[in-house]
Amino acid sequence: MAKLSKKQKSQADSVDREKLYSVEEAIALAKANATAKFDETIEVALNLGVDPRHADQMVRGVVTLPKGTGKTVRVGVFAKGAKADEAKEAGADVVGAEDLLEIVQGGKIEFDRCIATPDMMGLVGRLGKVLGPKGLMPNPKLGTVTMNVAEAVKAAKGGQVEYRVEKAGIIHSGIGKASFPAEDLRANFDALVDAVVKAKPSGAKGKYLRKAAVSSSMGPGVKIDVADVSAA
Repeated sequence: MAKLSKKQKSQADSVDREKLYSVEEAIALAKANATAKFDETIEVALNLGVDPRHADQMVRGVVTLPKGTGKTVRVGVFAKGAKADEAKEAGADVVGAEDLLEIVQGGKIEFDRCIATPDMMGLVGRLGKVLGPKGLMPNPKLGTVTMNVAEAVKAAKGGQVEYRVEKAGIIHSGIGKASFPAEDLRANFDALVDAVVKAKPSGAKGKYLRKAAVSSSMGPGVKIDVADVSAA
């Protein structure tokens, strides 16, 4: 087992591993333990009562965090003509069609979110093996295959995040930066949990939201009492 530094030990000692904290307490502890030289992300882990190996138990969607993410999101758009112009005016970082396809096929991906107009999906589909593993494939259910590219670009840049349950039934998502006021992080936390709870799949049985925890990028996890999560 790796030996903890004094700083790591101090952080670990500040959190009672057995205690279930209120959301406010957990956020306050996560912020207090964000002592790195950079502005750490405050992250949430939600353990759900689902088995994502079954299609009717997959939990995936997007949510707009009311206080933003604190991150600069680069947006790539596959579009032509007027829709390409619309995307550029909305602030998209990379816009193109066949030319963008060649760039991505060459291994250069200069965007964090990918949006496409429906007529471009035949082209974008050829990038499935490149974009799919990175979670960048446009999807109509997530609003990233749309004719309203301006709205999609603005949403992606304005605090919209995608969440997706992993194999173990856990969703990980950032809810802002450690420099955010605690009340802003709480607002973002509530928005994320509310979206995940509303996305409860028909195949989910028993207790849905089982566990929750919050942490900073480099800090220890703080367990949350799910009874304190109003949306649960």
